[in-house]
Amino acid sequence: MYQTDPSRSAKEVLPTMYDLPSEDPEDPGVPDEFHIFQPQLLRETFCTPKYPSDQVFVASDLNLYYDLQHPLWYKRPDWFACVGVSRLYQQQELRLSYVIWQEAVNPCVVIELLSPGTEKEDLGQTLREINQPPTKWEVYESVLRVPYYIVFDRYTDTLRAFTLDLEHYIKLDLNQPKVWIPDLELGLGLWQGSYQGIERLWLRWYDAIGNWIPTPIEQASHRAERLAARLRELGIDPDEI
Repeated sequence: MYQTDPSRSAKEVLPTMYDLPSEDPEDPGVPDEFHIFQPQLLRETFCTPKYPSDQVFVASDLNLYYDLQHPLWYKRPDWFACVGVSRLYQQQELRLSYVIWQEAVNPCVVIELLSPGTEKEDLGQTLREINQPPTKWEVYESVLRVPYYIVFDRYTDTLRAFTLDLEHYIKLDLNQPKVWIPDLELGLGLWQGSYQGIERLWLRWYDAIGNWIPTPIEQASHRAERLAARLRELGIDPDEI
């Protein structure tokens, strides 16, 4: 189908993946590019000083099975982290899913990236239907007891964070768009910068003194800059090596 009105932008005319039906009526239409890049950045910058890297497991869009009595029930968080558990399943294999009753370690933080099809459930605005599994909110809050649940709306660049207070989540009052997690000695905030060639506000982890944790590429670039500076101090032009 061709656009018949060239005066209108493609953004106004072309449908999004959320507007078009799928062959599978249960298919939510994700992940889109943001749902790929943002979890990558979260993974690359999640570095807690309290746990060695081989005792940290992070995942995105991975089935999370949570109820032994209903073994087929699962949620699929956009991103979650578990600490104090082996990076590999049984210390040797990549996981195909995360099964709570086998791992015995619940996520310490779950992040959902709002999309039109899941917004109400992500924000706890849907009710459990009769004879249906619990909602995401119910699972994170009451079943898994995830200490920190964070929701990011990329359309409005709104960051919302919830933490457990006895039995229920309470919304944290964010003076600035940052959330500090004492148990991890890590914080999560909105960073304005370029990632994967895209300039925008991104969710990113920061350390105890407020520095954004560098990605592996940024670390390599920083080391190269330091080496070049040292060579220049020695009278060597690094560009001629």
